Amino acid sequence: MADSFHSLTYHLIWSTKNREPWFSEEIQPRVWEYLAGIAHQKRMVPLCVGGYLDHVHLLLRLPPNLDVSKAVQLLKGPSSKWIHGTFPNMKGFEWQDGYGAFTVSKSLTPEVFDYIKKQKEHHRVKTFQEEFVEFLTRHEIDWKPQYVWG
Repeated sequence: MADSFHSLTYHLIWSTKNREPWFSEEIQPRVWEYLAGIAHQKRMVPLCVGGYLDHVHLLLRLPPNLDVSKAVQLLKGPSSKWIHGTFPNMKGFEWQDGYGAFTVSKSLTPEVFDYIKKQKEHHRVKTFQEEFVEFLTRHEIDWKPQYVWG
């Protein structure tokens, strides 16, 4: 084959430190837009960014030369700095240390997109912790509470 081809789509999820509800519905769109802007600037393709009061979901396509952990670092660092500088009442804001990264097939991308867009409705009946455990279980990831909720 003369060239390289790739389709590397990920569903990334992480929460605020201690799952504190920092993101009021008023500021959510601004934070999601900022995260999408960082992704675009760093040569990622943001397909959908959303979340709820205490966490974010990003559906992204990554270039083949950018590993997932570096992508998360490129998103978390600048967004945290921007949040501190933009929202004076959020000086104590922090992201959690870890994250979840789940691959997404092309055929399931629309489903994940819709899932992210419907976070408010979804979290009327389920906490972030319940949601995240479902992702870990569905993807057959072994986990221990002390390493997830630390």
